[in-house]
Amino acid sequence: MGLISFLGFTLLVAGYAWWKTRGTDEKSADGYYLGGRSLGALTIAGSLLLTNLSAEQIVGLNGQAFSEGILVMAWETLAAIAMVVTAVYFLPKYMHKGITTIPEFIEERFDENTKAILSILFLLAFGVVLLPTILYSGSIAFSTMFDLPELLGLSDAATIMVCVWTIGLIGIVYAIFGGLKAVAVSDLVNAIGLLIGGLLIPYFGLKLIGDGNVGDGLNELWAENQDKFDVTGDVTSSIPFGTIFTGMMIAQIYYWGTNQAILQRVFGAKSLKEGQKGMMLAAFVKFLIPVIVVLPGIIAWHLFGENLESADKAYPVLVKEVLPPALVGFFAAVLFGAVLSSFNSLLNSSATLFGFDLYKKFFNRDASEHKAVKAGKIFGLGLAIVAMIIAPFIANAPDGLFDYIQQALGSLSVPILSVVLVGIVSKRVPAIGAKIVMIAGVIMYLISMYLRPIFQENALTEAAANGITDAGELAIIEAEAFPHFLHVMGILFVVNILIMLLVRVLKPKQDIYVPKQTEAIDTTPWKYAWIVGLCIVLLVLSTYFIF
Repeated sequence: MGLISFLGFTLLVAGYAWWKTRGTDEKSADGYYLGGRSLGALTIAGSLLLTNLSAEQIVGLNGQAFSEGILVMAWETLAAIAMVVTAVYFLPKYMHKGITTIPEFIEERFDENTKAILSILFLLAFGVVLLPTILYSGSIAFSTMFDLPELLGLSDAATIMVCVWTIGLIGIVYAIFGGLKAVAVSDLVNAIGLLIGGLLIPYFGLKLIGDGNVGDGLNELWAENQDKFDVTGDVTSSIPFGTIFTGMMIAQIYYWGTNQAILQRVFGAKSLKEGQKGMMLAAFVKFLIPVIVVLPGIIAWHLFGENLESADKAYPVLVKEVLPPALVGFFAAVLFGAVLSSFNSLLNSSATLFGFDLYKKFFNRDASEHKAVKAGKIFGLGLAIVAMIIAPFIANAPDGLFDYIQQALGSLSVPILSVVLVGIVSKRVPAIGAKIVMIAGVIMYLISMYLRPIFQENALTEAAANGITDAGELAIIEAEAFPHFLHVMGILFVVNILIMLLVRVLKPKQDIYVPKQTEAIDTTPWKYAWIVGLCIVLLVLSTYFIF
């Protein structure tokens, strides 16, 4: 029954996406990359949410919640604030120019070589970090929910390998041959399904805890797991409270305000107003998302305790335990759609970046739009294969899936956000300043990652020499031996900004940058954007007072 509902819903979404995109010219750049600049607020919101809310988010964050509790909701609730900042500040700056990619803006502001470096950084982030984690987390979910190792007669590792390549190959067909509109339309359907299915998991989980009564289940969960409902993480947690004011917000603003895979959905809007409405609607839903990506992890902890071999299996095991078989198939189909959405979105953005920002510069300056799109598709295919090779090895990440993603992305997010932000704010910082930061910023972060274990090992060795054996005290000593990676991001962000400002003083840009104005779309801002944004920010802040 589960398999039938899975196949039925998957085919329904694919058929609907094909029907809705019949009239879009996928051979033009606007058609393939931006859906013909025809996307409305609802479609944008659905696509933004599903591009973000994939298996790596659901499986990874619930795994962290299983281990640490509600404090990990900061990754979701604070994202809503970053989305508001993007809607009211970044979007008008971008969309007034009518750009297709963030590197295109960087070229206009700095120069062609700066754009090329930025495009390469984005492609590294997509190919080495994001695409493999999406494939791996989706494979973990399906393998566990359907007992695939037993069904296929394979080991866990071999099953993950089969799932990774199956999801990857299907995703390639969708993204490489479908274009942005096919992805966005299927996203909207899957987003609705994911929200419904995602809410069913905590509903049935609480019902199980409360012997059929959701309210009783919630009361018992709250009463017996008080330590899991503390939002202020201590120094040994994955999110110490202080980090939400440093690297956490930098990571969020990078993701929502400068990340090509996310912003491409909004660049496809029919107007700035629709883009802002779509981003605000997604921000409001994002504020509610912890019910789907955090609460089930705590429910799984209550039900299974420490019996699970891996925290990243908490969510799929819970789904299998609490959902009726027919609904397991439906939810797996929705989750499959979410995995494909994130995978497709990144492949589509990779094709855009390569086709427009690298192929035309390094390979064929006179390439037509059709040729650039074709080259982008071929590159996307190669990147997908690389990601499928890397994905199974993520099982070896020591601190869990979600922590791996954030730490790995830190090396790229800090310099990218620094360059984009300074590019918007200052008209006198020259291209050489941006180039220095994009290369040195990555190197400085990687050095910090190399130094952390050395400092921690030295601190623990010294503690042992002093006769300290208490596990809690040793954990604090280890955590305080070197700044948390989110604090490192905050420090390096300031350093990167200062480097660019210093270059501005020593060698200011001679020709003052004058932003261009597009006529491709209506760039009149939504008049309620600031009011709605303020309400969303107040909602987010209220959660920290409640808990």
